[in-house]
Amino acid sequence: MQQAAARVLRGARTPQVLSPPVRTPQVLSPPVRTLPVRARSAPAGSAPLGLLYERHGEPAAVVQLKDLEVPKLGDCDVHVKMLAAPINPADINMIQGTYPLLSPLPAVGGNEGVGEVLEAGRRVTALKPGDWVIPADAGLGTWRTQGVFPEKMLLKVPSDISVLCAATLSVNPCTAFRVLADFESLVPGDSVIQNAANSGVGQAVIQIARASGIKTINVVRDRPDLPKLVERLMALGADHVITEEMLRKPEMKDIFKSIPRPRLALNCVGGKSTTEMLRHLQPKGTMVTYGGMAKQPVMVPVSAFIFRDVRLRGFWMTQWRKDHVQDQESVAAMMDSLCQLIRRGQLTAPACTEVPLQDYRAALEASMKPFVSSKQILLL
Repeated sequence: MQQAAARVLRGARTPQVLSPPVRTPQVLSPPVRTLPVRARSAPAGSAPLGLLYERHGEPAAVVQLKDLEVPKLGDCDVHVKMLAAPINPADINMIQGTYPLLSPLPAVGGNEGVGEVLEAGRRVTALKPGDWVIPADAGLGTWRTQGVFPEKMLLKVPSDISVLCAATLSVNPCTAFRVLADFESLVPGDSVIQNAANSGVGQAVIQIARASGIKTINVVRDRPDLPKLVERLMALGADHVITEEMLRKPEMKDIFKSIPRPRLALNCVGGKSTTEMLRHLQPKGTMVTYGGMAKQPVMVPVSAFIFRDVRLRGFWMTQWRKDHVQDQESVAAMMDSLCQLIRRGQLTAPACTEVPLQDYRAALEASMKPFVSSKQILLL
């Protein structure tokens, strides 16, 4: 069973082994009611709209809601009606001009979302009208009601999952899946420690790890509503939820009386949180950095390298997709495993606030606040 669970995290096509060895925890549904997407989507015959920016700057100042032209459908193109699209930190950074990947200006914002195929070109083989699709890579420009895209820029997803899960599938769950799968050969009973545990990736890590029998130690910032946050993460399947301050206290030893020290640490913050989290890694363990929300450097004691031989790695989902553009089997296996978890209720979308397209300015301003734990979902 341990070998089977390890194969799943490496991208194997046997999703049934993701069933946890313990009782599946009750997972939280988004607190906001999901309205019927088709009723909220723009009619196919109406003039398409999009959130366009012609220069870089603060999103609320430079993004404008404008009419868009839909290009003529080419032989290898697909006409898509977008259903919903989240606002992610990377979307904000791209508009600000600070992200490593920038779209040519003028550009439509949004890297993630889900749409329905309206029409396919005569040489399109994998998609047909009615199929649901998500971006195959970043930079698609999903904050629009309609668009025409090359088939190779889209991935088909099942339409029997919720629209919120589909709209938020291509970034955070995929990142969580890969950081759990690609850096350490984890087996049931192993443990992982992560900061920013209430982020989109953090919540996905908790749920995927729980489904594979892997224990999680989840670090969050102290806050007035900390008990509610702890309760929510525990309901998702977290084994331990602690504050950054607790990382430096002797009480951490009590955690390791029941579970082993982690072989893998996941860092999305930087600064002191990362340094203290690193101290709890097993010798020869690995810390993977996939974000830097504190905008502070990763500081590592020399002793961690010399006496414990820890490894520091980095991960960027966009780069992984580029490296695996010719390896569609790995992409398909990952998507299959994630969709199976969603169907079984073991992987849910983060808590979402649904925002009509016309209210995009408020959504952008909310998303620019640091450490926002809820996503803004544009209904298109």
